[in-house]
Amino acid sequence: MTAPGTAAAARHEFDADAADERARADLYGLLAALFHEPPAPALLASLQAATTDAALDGAFLASGWRTLVEAARRVDGDAIADEYAALFLGLGKPEVFLYGSFHIAGTLNQKPLVDLRDDLRRLGLERPEHVEVTEDHVASLCEVMRVLIGDGTGAADLAAQQRFFDAHLRGWVDRLFEAIVEHPRADFYRAVAAFAKDFFAVEAQAFDLLAAGS
Repeated sequence: MTAPGTAAAARHEFDADAADERARADLYGLLAALFHEPPAPALLASLQAATTDAALDGAFLASGWRTLVEAARRVDGDAIADEYAALFLGLGKPEVFLYGSFHIAGTLNQKPLVDLRDDLRRLGLERPEHVEVTEDHVASLCEVMRVLIGDGTGAADLAAQQRFFDAHLRGWVDRLFEAIVEHPRADFYRAVAAFAKDFFAVEAQAFDLLAAGS
C-alpha cells in the first residue's frame, strides 16, 4: 500500500491523471475495507509497511495518514478485532452505528435507505448477496464511491460522483467520525476515523470547487 501523497484529493483538486484517480479509488477502498470488518492480516501488514516519509510533508492528509500507519504498527490484530466488536457490533445496540439512516433519521432502515436504493438502481448497482450489511453502511457507501471513480483508465463521471457523495455521504459522515474519535474505547479506529474525516473534508472541498467551476 502506498501513502496518499499523489491523490488528487490531497491536492484539493480533481485531476484526470489515471494515477491520481486510482489513488482516490484506493483510499475509498481502504476505508470500505476497514469499516466493513477488522483488517485481515494481509491488509494490516500492508498498512504497517506503508510509507510515512517526508514526501507527504505539507499535504493535508499527511498527518492523519501517518497517525493511521503508526496505529496499525502499534495495535495488534486481535486488539483491533476486539475494538471493532466493542464499537460497532455489540449485543443489541452498538456503541457507534455505521449506518447513514441512523445518523440522518435517528433509526435504521428509514427513508434515507429507500432513497439510496433508488439511486443505486439508477446507477445499475446492487448489494452482492454475500454482503450482510445494508447499503447505507459507511463501508458500502465508500465502496460505491470506489466503483464510481473506477480504475483511472477511463473518463470518470465526476458529476455522478458528486451527486452520490452529496446525497448519501456529505450530510452525516462527520458525525460518525467524530463519534468514533471521541469514544473512550477507540484506539486504532480513532486513527481510521480521523483520517477518514480529513479525506472526506478534502473530497467535499474538491466537489465544491468542481461545482463552482461548472
